[in-house]
Amino acid sequence: MIAERLELADWRRQVSELYAGIRAEPDPATSWMNWREVRDRLFRTHPQSPVPEGERGDLTTPTYYEYDPALRTIGDVEAADDATFELPDSTTGHVTAERAGTVRFILGGEPVSLSMFWLLDYAGGFFLSYRDATSGEETYRAGRYLLDTAKGTDLGADGSGRLLLDFNFAYQPSCSYDPRWSCPLPPRENWLTMPIRGGERLRV
Repeated sequence: MIAERLELADWRRQVSELYAGIRAEPDPATSWMNWREVRDRLFRTHPQSPVPEGERGDLTTPTYYEYDPALRTIGDVEAADDATFELPDSTTGHVTAERAGTVRFILGGEPVSLSMFWLLDYAGGFFLSYRDATSGEETYRAGRYLLDTAKGTDLGADGSGRLLLDFNFAYQPSCSYDPRWSCPLPPRENWLTMPIRGGERLRV
């Protein structure tokens, strides 16, 4: 047990360091390429890779859409009611969270809003996930993650409390690789009707 926990701590440390480098890099496309390279290495070699050990290799590492600068935007965060909310979960049924805020932004010329949660179960922290029109066909059917501060996956803010959102960095939850992983999933209010072709996608 202690060995696995140390491995998990190392995984989180490396992911946190990766995102710190992303926030420090002035060129988003360069940081996106580094993000892909580091994730590829972690998925192939780390003991806490979501890919089962016997399946790791070229056919199970993440695949992505091409980088699209139009998918990078700034979100205004409005406070929510802090009501307790049960997020759907891939294994246990639900994860308890508070509805912490609403993020509003423009994407593809359209106004979009997503609910942001503060996880009370799982590992705590802000959590932002979504489904879109690509889910189930081009991307993982249950949706993708954009922000999970418990794991250090945070692109940062602009200094005035507004969040940097870059859908090129959207990624699939661990349960998309192995159902043994327990993953909070996007609630219905974060199911978007528009397609977002950026970030991690299904292998074709």
